[in-house]
Amino acid sequence: MSRNLALIIVFSICVLGPCGVFAACGFSSIKALGRNPSAAPKIFTAMIIVLVLAQALALIAILTVFQLFTS
Repeated sequence: MSRNLALIIVFSICVLGPCGVFAACGFSSIKALGRNPSAAPKIFTAMIIVLVLAQALALIAILTVFQLFTS
């Protein structure tokens, strides 16, 4: 397997992971707001925390891939 193909595969995993978290978080928050609209501040806070952590994890993974594949 060539180095470029490995880089593409790892980058796609680093991008698709947080995309799945964003989709699941959005779906769950809309579903929870539909059931209990008065809990919007708590749901919004939890949603923002999850999205920030997912984005930070994606950034760390991408920086790790850059570090591993630079020569």
